[in-house]
Amino acid sequence: MRKRTIWLAIAFVAAVVGAVIYSSLGMARYKVEVCMEFQGRNACRIAAAATEQQALRTATENACTLIAFGREDSAECEWSRPARVRWLAGR
Repeated sequence: MRKRTIWLAIAFVAAVVGAVIYSSLGMARYKVEVCMEFQGRNACRIAAAATEQQALRTATENACTLIAFGREDSAECEWSRPARVRWLAGR
């Protein structure tokens, strides 16, 4: 009886983990690489999301995190035009 309970618990955990992975991968329909230049520094980052806007915004924010320091610089970087945008999936 105890072995059966352990196997049921393992199967349940595997099913939950599988469902989370499957749903996460399935929602990331758009994938983009964004390169940002700010105050002489540059960085490129890739992001994936369910919508084009979300993917673009996330990649931009991630790139600016590496090259802008402080709240004002980060906001200025994020609102500036990307140096390069390359769609990898979904477009």
